[in-house]
Amino acid sequence: MEMRGSRDGAGERPIRAQAALPGKGGLVRIGRAFWNTVGGFREGLATEAAIKQEAALAVIALPVSILIADDLWIWAALMGSIVLLLAAEFLNTAIERLCNHVHPERHEAIKVTKDLASAGVFCVIAITAMVWILAVVDRFFL
Repeated sequence: MEMRGSRDGAGERPIRAQAALPGKGGLVRIGRAFWNTVGGFREGLATEAAIKQEAALAVIALPVSILIADDLWIWAALMGSIVLLLAAEFLNTAIERLCNHVHPERHEAIKVTKDLASAGVFCVIAITAMVWILAVVDRFFL
């Protein structure tokens, strides 16, 4: 059995083996993970302005993407970029909340961590914009 030390190195505790087979926690674990995901969507949509805005963008983007895409792969790229943007925003929110929990008062290292997460979201916004702009140009101007 693998052992892991505590943060201060004072003790060891065993790591339980993770089962992936049905009856060994596999399907139950998948079900629990699904409901954790649903809870994450609910929390993000209820409390985070950026997630609400990007979810609204996704709702608008779905019918628009059908008009823009002239094949299945372009549609997949358009909608995939929107889903990637939502994923980045959820991860950014999780990082920000963890930082606020660990160190609620202003701290330069926490600020840098939040800024890095925000930069990651910006990169995904740039990718999403590029995919959509190129799809529109390809469909209507070339």
